[in-house]
Amino acid sequence: MTQLLFFNVFNGLIIGAFYALMALGLSLILNLSGVINFAHGGFLAIGAYIAYTLIPYVGFWGGLVLAPLLTAGLGLLVERVLIRRIYGRDPLYSLLLTFGLAFIIEDGTRFIWGAQGLQYQIPSFLQSPLSSELFFLTGYRVFMMAMVVLIVLSLFLILNYTRLGLRIRAGTLDLETVSVLGVNVRILRNLNFGLGIYMAGLAGVLAAGVLGLQPTIGDSLIMPSFISIIVGGLGSLPGTLLGGLLIGVASGVTTVFLPAASEAVMYVIMAAVLLVRPRGLFGEEGRF
Repeated sequence: MTQLLFFNVFNGLIIGAFYALMALGLSLILNLSGVINFAHGGFLAIGAYIAYTLIPYVGFWGGLVLAPLLTAGLGLLVERVLIRRIYGRDPLYSLLLTFGLAFIIEDGTRFIWGAQGLQYQIPSFLQSPLSSELFFLTGYRVFMMAMVVLIVLSLFLILNYTRLGLRIRAGTLDLETVSVLGVNVRILRNLNFGLGIYMAGLAGVLAAGVLGLQPTIGDSLIMPSFISIIVGGLGSLPGTLLGGLLIGVASGVTTVFLPAASEAVMYVIMAAVLLVRPRGLFGEEGRF
């Protein structure tokens, strides 16, 4: 029972890490631009498929570096052509636009790469378990968790110690004042959107080695990512990170004792948090 519990807690941490990466990107976009990006899971799938296409030419490590960057580049283009037109409008516009874009991306991946699942290659030395007792603790899973920690730390360093990050944080609080001070808000929103999509692309590259590669790979992650933002609190990136890990571990533990409720538990957590603290665990009062 102890090993089974540990197995599910570790799996919950892994899934929670995907939730956190997705939710951090979603939160960046939502906090600055007010856009509810339902296409985020589609960008995750694009990142995974681009890596799959590049690996035969540049190897796994080249795909890991290049695929999120190319996905972010696509995100910059989408923001410039489509998303920019709905800023300042009712949030329903962004919801409908990105919801439709999600279907377009999913059908596009089916058209280009096919509807069947594909085998995603990871280095052989990362596939072996670290010990016979902890057979589920493979090198790739440990590497993936280390990557998530590294990326999250890098994001917080960018937001706190770079000019772009400081402008994003200031724009989150008062975008009009930032504009008056001479910052090009269009470029700021564009770069912020690209950074959020980069997080989705990276999550896709990492997730493909665990969840498998298929057009719907992002569908199972998008709703828990939104729940992570709600639980953690709108406007709080640390809260979003904690929310993703919390619901991931809760789902893993629930699987041991009540498998049928492993998905429902995240909604229970969300309801409980909203009842006790409507703005989320670390959300700001009156943020939205």
